[in-house]
Amino acid sequence: MATTELTGSTIGQTIKDNEIVLVDFWAEWCGPCKRFGPVFEDSSENHPDVVHAKVDTEAEQELAAELQIFSIPTLMAFRDGILVFNQAGALPAPALEQVVEAVKALDMDEVREKIAAAATQA
Repeated sequence: MATTELTGSTIGQTIKDNEIVLVDFWAEWCGPCKRFGPVFEDSSENHPDVVHAKVDTEAEQELAAELQIFSIPTLMAFRDGILVFNQAGALPAPALEQVVEAVKALDMDEVREKIAAAATQA
């Protein structure tokens, strides 16, 4: 499965319509982004059940600002519409594999309970 380009108008629906979505925020001028690109692409081939999407932060500056992307590359992982991972920096292939497996293994009922508990404490 190849990666999907996301924009401000498509990201919300993509996250809502798919169980797991990984989003790579990148830019053409970014060296680490270019090195991470093939690693991300390989992961998309190895995990066809996970949507691997990319956001060009130059073309989508408003979206990047809205999601508080201050450094690129940044990787976000969403599961059942909930942000469960957010980290700046290019990951080596084994680390990306760990992220994918960890996101797949999450007990989402537990995640939702923690979110609800945190909301009541706020």
